[in-house]
Amino acid sequence: MTDPIADYLTRLRNAIMAKHKVVEVPASNLKKEITKILFDKGYLLNYKFVEEGPQGTIKIALKYDPETKTNAIVSLKRVSRPGLRKYTGYKDMPRVINGLGIAIISTSKGVMTDKEASELKIGGEVLCYVY
Repeated sequence: MTDPIADYLTRLRNAIMAKHKVVEVPASNLKKEITKILFDKGYLLNYKFVEEGPQGTIKIALKYDPETKTNAIVSLKRVSRPGLRKYTGYKDMPRVINGLGIAIISTSKGVMTDKEASELKIGGEVLCYVY
């Protein structure tokens, strides 16, 4: 697999379109950090790291609105990819849906949202947009 982050986002996107409640994703440290950010920002209902086998998995419970049955995540978009990396400085931080969504940035201080990176005045690689 050449792009595990795109695979992670595609599995989430497919589970949302199929209205699944839980999705399993092969684990990595970067995917665990992205999952923690999505949970902290309210896009996921819950998650669990399962440490079995050589790699382990992440079980993610998706969050739906009980009345309208719509998911909390409207769109997941991969920005930086192996063929074309996208980097940004803290002054040029991307705004997703005019600040309503989040951009997940991989920085030298770890994986964080665009707002956290702006506050710390550090730039990095823009992994994806979520809204």
